[in-house]
Amino acid sequence: MRTLRVCSIAVLSGLLCGSSAILLAQQPQQQQKLNRADLERSHMMLRQAYDDVKKNYYDPKYHEVDLDGTYRRFDAALDTVKSNSEAFRVIAGYLINLHDSHTFFMPPPHVNRSVRGFHIEMVGDACFVTRVRPSSDAAAKLRVGDQVLAVNGLKIKRADFDTIQYLFQIISPSSMQQLIVQGPSGERRQEFIHSAIHQGKATLDLSDGANDNDFWKLVRDEETEAHLDRERTVDAGDTFIWKMPQFNASTDTITTVFSKARKHKTRILDLRGNPGGAVDTLKDMLGNVFDHDIKLGDRVTRKNSKPEMAKTFGRSIFTGKLIVLINSESASAAEIFARVIQIEHRGTVLGDRSAGAVMEARHYDESVGVDYKVFYGFSITSADLVMTDGKSLEGTGVTPDEMMLPTATDLAEGKDPVLSHAAELAGAKLDPVARGQTLSV
Repeated sequence: MRTLRVCSIAVLSGLLCGSSAILLAQQPQQQQKLNRADLERSHMMLRQAYDDVKKNYYDPKYHEVDLDGTYRRFDAALDTVKSNSEAFRVIAGYLINLHDSHTFFMPPPHVNRSVRGFHIEMVGDACFVTRVRPSSDAAAKLRVGDQVLAVNGLKIKRADFDTIQYLFQIISPSSMQQLIVQGPSGERRQEFIHSAIHQGKATLDLSDGANDNDFWKLVRDEETEAHLDRERTVDAGDTFIWKMPQFNASTDTITTVFSKARKHKTRILDLRGNPGGAVDTLKDMLGNVFDHDIKLGDRVTRKNSKPEMAKTFGRSIFTGKLIVLINSESASAAEIFARVIQIEHRGTVLGDRSAGAVMEARHYDESVGVDYKVFYGFSITSADLVMTDGKSLEGTGVTPDEMMLPTATDLAEGKDPVLSHAAELAGAKLDPVARGQTLSV
């Protein structure tokens, strides 16, 4: 299955739109140097990154990046690192030089998982705390609506936000993060947020029938993930609201939801926070709102360029008014859907500028070692999509027809002014607090 998604659930915030300098500048100084085996393994990982890109990257010119010269520079940098964490930053930094949202390093998984207890996201050009985990250290120090000005000494800018997230959540997760925050009333403060450390196992045993704890833990994790990714719908008179967390719904699910939507005059499709998903799901979604086959754009690969088409579902489509909501975390298939709606004048797009991460990628699993294996991987872009207006959304995103950004006070009070405004356009009246809670995770 081809996917147009930022990353898997296990690799949250994997957009790599920032500069590799961020990863290299924040290396912690460790006293103990890597042993020879660790260093050799790191060199092999970097070489594999080079080989996978050289062989599989969609652009044979590599965005005009000197792939060979950059490899030699980063390979030399590995000889100066003092920890595995620093080595992983070098490998990640090498791929970030391509400035491609879907080409990145997926390091070996950490045995112990660090959960920081809060979620931050960009709203316009400002970064805000949007969720806090109850009973966490963050809950005692942060509030939804706090603006985050810096993380671990790095100032937050929209262009670098996803690289910072990738650095501190995937490459070098730590037990504590230093935040400079500003409350809705304007006061600034420094907070040290301690993460919860969930103890894990270096090896999971799924073969012992008498000791099946590892197996059932994986089952529970999958069930939790499925719950978070569930489709949520709300009937509001003549308006049908659909919160779609990812583009991974089956054709049957999409058909069922659209059969409900056809009973309403207006459908509000909430794609905020949607990282994308399967190409087939994207086509099914478009096929359900157009009465004719629609061209998404041209799929540009290493070998050729071919039109990407979505077939109409004919008489069973939704013909009413369509309003699409997006924000800075709407990516890949989500923003492509929104842009097609704009180009074809099929509906209205509200909210914040989308992520600008629309590449199609393939995942390459790799490993090093014989008796003791280390598993890791790379996401490598296999195609770009040039829209029918002749432009790619990569790095630019979708600019809504109407920009609407919640304020710090809106976030603090749990209001959703974007959804409330969309409902007003549809002729419905929704309480901004109650409706926001209805569609929340």
